[in-house]
Amino acid sequence: MNPTTNCFAALLVFSFPLALQAAADDLVIADFEGSDYGAWVSTGMAFRSGPARDAQLPELEIENASGRGVASSEREGDGPQGTLTSPPFKIQRTYISFRIAGGNFEHHTCINLLVNGKVVRSATGWNSDRLTPASWDVRPLAGQEAQIQLIDEASGGWGHLNVDRIVQTERPERLPVSTPPLYRETHRPQFHFTARQWTMGRLHPGMRQEGWLNDLNGLIFYEGEYHLFAQRWNKCWIHAVSKDLVHWTELEPAFWEEQLDSGVQSGTCVVDHANTSGLGPDTNHPPLVAFWSRNDNRTHCLSYSLDRGRTWAHYRDNPVLVHPERDPKVFWHAPTRRWVMFLYGAKEGQRLYHIFTSTNLLSWRDEKHPIRNSYECPDFFQLPLDGERQQMKWVLVRGDGKYSVGAFNGIEFTEETPQFESDSGPNFYATQTWENAPDGRRVQAAWMNGGTYPEMPFNQQITFPRELTLRTSPDGPRLVRRPIRELEALHGRQELWTNRVLNAAHSLPLTPSGDLFRVQATVVLDEAATLTLNVRGLKLVFTRQTMACDAKPVSLATALADFDVLIDRTSVETFANNGAASMSKCFLPSESGLSLKATGGRATVQSLKLIHLNSAWEQ
Repeated sequence: MNPTTNCFAALLVFSFPLALQAAADDLVIADFEGSDYGAWVSTGMAFRSGPARDAQLPELEIENASGRGVASSEREGDGPQGTLTSPPFKIQRTYISFRIAGGNFEHHTCINLLVNGKVVRSATGWNSDRLTPASWDVRPLAGQEAQIQLIDEASGGWGHLNVDRIVQTERPERLPVSTPPLYRETHRPQFHFTARQWTMGRLHPGMRQEGWLNDLNGLIFYEGEYHLFAQRWNKCWIHAVSKDLVHWTELEPAFWEEQLDSGVQSGTCVVDHANTSGLGPDTNHPPLVAFWSRNDNRTHCLSYSLDRGRTWAHYRDNPVLVHPERDPKVFWHAPTRRWVMFLYGAKEGQRLYHIFTSTNLLSWRDEKHPIRNSYECPDFFQLPLDGERQQMKWVLVRGDGKYSVGAFNGIEFTEETPQFESDSGPNFYATQTWENAPDGRRVQAAWMNGGTYPEMPFNQQITFPRELTLRTSPDGPRLVRRPIRELEALHGRQELWTNRVLNAAHSLPLTPSGDLFRVQATVVLDEAATLTLNVRGLKLVFTRQTMACDAKPVSLATALADFDVLIDRTSVETFANNGAASMSKCFLPSESGLSLKATGGRATVQSLKLIHLNSAWEQ
């Protein structure tokens, strides 16, 4: 190597670390050290007084500031609202780092990153005025033009936001939460619907936070799509669509509460085919109309969509009904050519469903025939008894899953049976069925309330959809429920056992590992026999007349003949005797593998099929 080459190589070795260091220098977006916000643009009153500085910081109990000034909406108390938006800048580093304090209200007291005017990252305070380091990973947004926006749309306790030192950096004070790719998280169910986060980066989100879901709302089929709506605990309606009830695409929330804590509680969605409301100008695409209750449990409102549920507007003359309490169930009653609403409420210590009618969805009349012994989130629909269309019956399902069968004339429901359980498991609540489904199918799902998912970016899940039929039994009509046939799209490799006799204390290993299965079996049990299916540490226990899963045994109407078990990463759904009984259970695995064991007597496994299931989420 000649001297010139040596010098050039030495220059490269010397200059390369300097180039890396220069490239990694922080780019300050704002440090709020001045007396005003400079080129930032404010709206409303919250930020009009400029940054909080010097002696104002301890007066406002703001701690851990990086310098003399902090962007604050607290200078005039928690009442004022407004926004503060930065000039555009180009994303040129791996992270955007900042310190944040104030209210913990997603969507209402937050710092947002905007790209093309859309919120792509967000963070809130923690109901504390100590500025805490936080950051976003913005590598997927590299090179794009962005803005920072501070939002204060809250009044009252913790209705303010404080932010300090916003920088682009390679070395954030605190790294963002790191999670596996979406839908690949350790405890994320693979064929049960769960909610995602859009802009936040939390683990174990709570009520009203991104990643949480609860009550199902407004299940509807419209123009070739199944729509699933669910609560984010009265903050917004979560929204997802599917062509087959198995593969879901979650959309951004359909609509939000009108203001912080005003609430958009549970309700219904209908297709206004005849445009009775006058909300839809295009007769070829009738409006989707959603009904919901505010948090005052007295005023009931509607929102509507004219573009297949992609965007929604609150009705300008809300509320359309004032009456205690909540959870409106709305449907079209063809014989009387009127809309009907069941509204949960209480009167003189009685839990009731009040019945209202309307011709246009906008004005409602109390028919004064309340249904007693009711409980929250009603669902109401017709089914043919034993498949005979000449024997249509009405089924009323309460929020706790208890149902009764009867007759309905448009203004009054006459019960013809006692109440029965829809599902006997511990994790089954706020059940709803899809309206307007093809071929008159009635498909049900419920919130599997109460599950736990440690260190996950989601919280709670929905049962797998099950098709309902109404069958005659010796004790009258009963609902029968089976997993929808579309589940077969996820079927993979299958293993079969036939004519296996398990004597007392004998076991049948099924598989040593895996987490997604369907187990279908036909069995005969001796009178004293117990058959236990061990599902990764969770025990499903069957006798001739009962089944149980970490709860009080449930009686079967006839001797156990078959069971169909759906096993996901953190849930198990069991259907016995061709769907005459079911149990829904959330769990955290404590072992690996599946096995059967008989105790107390002999169990004959006439047939057992172990079906390995594929994930419903795209690989």
